[in-house]
Amino acid sequence: MQMRSVLSSTRRGFFGNLQFGLGAIALTSLLNRTSQAESTAEANSDWYSPESARVKRVIWLFMHGGPSHMDLFDPKPDLERLSGKPVPESFGAVKTRRKVAANPLLGPVKPFRRHGQSGLEISDFLPCLAKHADDLCVIRSMHGDSVNHPQSVYQMNTGNILMGRPSVGSWVSYGLGTENQELPAFVVLPDPKGGLKGGPPAWGNGYLPANFQGVTMRAGEHPILHLKPPGELTVGAQQHTHAVLERLNRTHLERRVFEDELSARIKAYELAFRMQMTAPELVDLSQESYLTKRAYGIEEPTTRDFGSRCLLARRMIERGVRFVQVYSGDTNGWDAHSNVLKNHTEHCQATDQPVAALLADLKQRGLWDDTLVIWGGEFGRMPMSESGTGRDHNPWGYCLWLAGGGIRGGQAYGATDEIGLRAAENKVHIRDFHATVLSLLGIDPLALSYYHNGLDERLVGPLDEQVRVVSEVFA
Repeated sequence: MQMRSVLSSTRRGFFGNLQFGLGAIALTSLLNRTSQAESTAEANSDWYSPESARVKRVIWLFMHGGPSHMDLFDPKPDLERLSGKPVPESFGAVKTRRKVAANPLLGPVKPFRRHGQSGLEISDFLPCLAKHADDLCVIRSMHGDSVNHPQSVYQMNTGNILMGRPSVGSWVSYGLGTENQELPAFVVLPDPKGGLKGGPPAWGNGYLPANFQGVTMRAGEHPILHLKPPGELTVGAQQHTHAVLERLNRTHLERRVFEDELSARIKAYELAFRMQMTAPELVDLSQESYLTKRAYGIEEPTTRDFGSRCLLARRMIERGVRFVQVYSGDTNGWDAHSNVLKNHTEHCQATDQPVAALLADLKQRGLWDDTLVIWGGEFGRMPMSESGTGRDHNPWGYCLWLAGGGIRGGQAYGATDEIGLRAAENKVHIRDFHATVLSLLGIDPLALSYYHNGLDERLVGPLDEQVRVVSEVFA
């Protein structure tokens, strides 16, 4: 009994200390590291060309739920004229999710106006963003392949309607590496109310090594849950544990040269240890001036949440984070099935000022020329009504916009048909959009690949897929 107790105690002690074992390599790496670039791109020049890179980093503002393109960025005079009438037979059979094809058309719920020198038309839903009309390139001919939220969220984020594929941020992290040793290359700022359709696989690493997945962060004292070591663990005790176990971990890894999972986990622990010092400072918005916080709307209840995350996104790219995704919208978000006016008023009021402030702030701080900003959801809305005042999902034609470095602002590219039902001119599939983003970063979308299960996998799909870079949007 005594021997069993000793063994049990030893085993408990061993596994209790093991949680610090993989992190031991982190400490050694941190203490002995010289100034060393971890950029994968330097070792993979076959898919990366610094000379062709128009931007270095991306901020993706993801409007979860599906904002209505014909109520925000795609004015449709014919839809307004035909409001209350059935869809004309000339549009053919209409695919819908809730059998609303026979319902009458619903005209734009707010007027559009021309803005800026370009005269780009933007809805009255977005008065702050409208002041930046000359910075925006609105792609009005986006289209995807699923009418359901989870599949469409996956496709917009990973290029495929099925879960388990690497997200765009993971591909960028894999292709270009990180600019800051203390912070991840890919960070996600989810809506604190939660409820994303499809969940975290939307920013997962898929079959790429685990260290390329998106790291979720939040404002406040605990930007990453469980990041800090236990309070009773002193620095000296932690270092002593590391010193003993570092050799064991390194020997264990050297005997398993093809253990990608183990290597990725060690890298994750290394990053976690470095972030213990940098993450709290990163999310401390008290360092920002009152005028900056007021511009982002942090002083007001309506805009405080999204404004804080937009400001965090700016602080992150300023410190070398390469890809930041900011989500707006909880379980339903912009999913305006019953009342477009009410839903979009709420979400536009919460996001319009922060987004406009972000664009202005990037310019003021010299980050505009090498930062790409993306705004959009997983799909758009149908032109016919649902429940009288709402709209159903529409992946066949919708909008998103780009702004920042390498983008020719003040333009609308492509078009949906007369009622906003389907992409009609200069169609841009989601894979084309992904190819365009990679190209702006200097990455060849067809060359960037990862060997998995006997195949060279790509974000944009197999080589025989029809994919193009939408270079017409470039400055």
